Amino acid sequence: MNEEALSNIELLKEIAEFLNNETEQCDMLHGALKKLIKGTSFTTGWIFFIEEGGKHQLASYEDLPESLENNGCELMHNGGCWCVNRFRQGKLTKASNIIECQRIEKAIDEKRGETDGITYHATVPLSSGDEAYGLLNVAAPNKTHFSKDELALLESVAFQIGSAIKRIALTKKEQEIVLLAERNRLARDLHDSVNQLLFSLTLTARGGAEMTSEEQVKETFQTVQTLAQEALSEMRALIWQLRPHGLENGLVEAVKGYSDMLGLTLEAKVEGVISLSSKVEEVLWRVSQEALNNCKKHAGVNTIHYLLKDDGKKVSLLIQDKGDGFQYDEAQPLPSIGIESMKERVKSLGGTFLMKSALGKGTKLTVEIPY
Repeated sequence: MNEEALSNIELLKEIAEFLNNETEQCDMLHGALKKLIKGTSFTTGWIFFIEEGGKHQLASYEDLPESLENNGCELMHNGGCWCVNRFRQGKLTKASNIIECQRIEKAIDEKRGETDGITYHATVPLSSGDEAYGLLNVAAPNKTHFSKDELALLESVAFQIGSAIKRIALTKKEQEIVLLAERNRLARDLHDSVNQLLFSLTLTARGGAEMTSEEQVKETFQTVQTLAQEALSEMRALIWQLRPHGLENGLVEAVKGYSDMLGLTLEAKVEGVISLSSKVEEVLWRVSQEALNNCKKHAGVNTIHYLLKDDGKKVSLLIQDKGDGFQYDEAQPLPSIGIESMKERVKSLGGTFLMKSALGKGTKLTVEIPY
């Protein structure tokens, strides 16, 4: 076995050990790509994720030439190229030499900066079993052809990365299942214990108020009854947050059920064909809950306007009331942890969160999440 082959085996071992220890996809892709570039004659590399609809996303890159990194990697994020198009057509199933890079050609035409002598790149699909995720591309200065050994190395690395992508996805899914099971368990425990105790306390206080003729004692029992009923309502809302009834029938049905439980009237409207991923549905559900809770506590009205819209590129959510409103300035710190939480949830999916409110003019909340 020659020295180059031994070096490749050592590199594959090093990458495999790294991938086995990584649990975050972003760090995994960046680290594996960095080790590949450092351990070979390749000088730059990048990874595209490609969705089922064909849209590509620059998932990671290492040492891109100035022309490709120009303006926030604009040329890498936008437009098509031969490797992406072949992947979409199902014609890219193994490591291949690719003719001149269209993105480099465009960078030269637009005078975007140095290309570091790169005109060609090799490409290999990232996959695991029947699942295809995207492409791994590598290049080197003045290199127009990649050897069989280089392509074989790329296929081995791509196989390892593809397997790691699937492992991380399965691990996250398993964690979500465990979290859901724990929420359900906690909801059951609260319902069977604290919820029942509060209900019993409400009945006991009502009975005590009816049994006594002393006005002061009666008022005390009535106060206890009122507090117990309020605590019971809060507990039911908490149980709903942990285990929403109706979410299996869709987001809008779940929100309707939650608004009914709070004693609110939801005027709901849906536009477009709504098909949400579990992550997007979870975020919109939590945002809806917090918005309805705020309305119940602060708006002073019971009617909520709720619009869920899908235009094929993004899902939009509008929640509006015509209640008391509050003085809100987006430039200032948000007035409650709940609003901050909504904003962070939406931001985690690359979405936008906008709230408008003024005293006596109600509150309008708008969320947009691309997909």
